Amino acid sequence: MDVGTFRSRVQAWLDENDLTPGPEHTFDAEVAQLLRVRRALYDAGWMRYGWPAEVGGLGGPAALRAVLGEEVASRGLADPGIYSMIEVLAPTMISYAPPALAAEMVPRLLSGAEQWCQGFSEPGSGSDLASLSTRAEQDGDHWVINGQKVWTSLAQFAERCVLLTRTAPGHRGITAFFLDMDTPGITVRPLRTMHDRDEFAEVFFDDVVVPADRMLGRPGDGWQLAMDLLPYERSTCFWHRIAYLFT
Repeated sequence: MDVGTFRSRVQAWLDENDLTPGPEHTFDAEVAQLLRVRRALYDAGWMRYGWPAEVGGLGGPAALRAVLGEEVASRGLADPGIYSMIEVLAPTMISYAPPALAAEMVPRLLSGAEQWCQGFSEPGSGSDLASLSTRAEQDGDHWVINGQKVWTSLAQFAERCVLLTRTAPGHRGITAFFLDMDTPGITVRPLRTMHDRDEFAEVFFDDVVVPADRMLGRPGDGWQLAMDLLPYERSTCFWHRIAYLFT
């Protein structure tokens, strides 16, 4: 399907299917609305366009995903900042997760069945991401993680986390994992911002055991994963916000 036809059909569908947010303006309500929108768009097939068939997609160019995000943002159906996280985390899973894991998990994110977060920033590293100190140590066919993350968006709502850890010194000693947030040893503490929202959280990892097959890529691939992920974050977040501001 070409971009113009896709946009017209999405617009017609949105005109006929009311996804207007409810009257409550709390952050919890915004997240619930985000999942509601993703679920409706996925069930109707729109959320699946632009994604590969290997993860439940219907194919087509990535521009179709951008068009869908524009329509969602311009109509005020979901906060553009948190909506855009699918464009950050899903491509990362497709590129770095074992194929079977990506095939299982990505549809859960796209469909609104789950929310994910990314565990990157730490209290002691500031803007120097490569100085992170959350450690992962191998123990047989598992890894044991200890440390702390901060400013983790939506952590208190997330079922999964893309996490950067330290497994050796330097940039090549950073390794990424895909964690279940209900794993024993994970504690999430929401952070109240100056505008009275709990959008971020700090996350503590105390002897958290993660199976080796939840590693994203290979040991030491974490820095490259971050360099691949951050352009998605910068581009899609602003793309959707610009669409929102121009309406």
